[in-house]
Amino acid sequence: MFGLGLPEMGIIAVVALLIFGPKKIPELGNALGKTLRSFKDGVGLAEDETVEKEKDRDNDEEVKPGD
Repeated sequence: MFGLGLPEMGIIAVVALLIFGPKKIPELGNALGKTLRSFKDGVGLAEDETVEKEKDRDNDEEVKPGD
């Protein structure tokens, strides 16, 4: 994961614990999870809209040559 080993991850965890404190860490994790979930949903919605537009365009192209 990004070239980080177990010692580096431990150091990052200790520094985060010192900066934010043990009570704030779960709140930050929860906020990060919600943010990632909403981002994933937004990307999925954008993909759905793109697929829908492509289908509409393909349907329009199929109708035009038959005129």
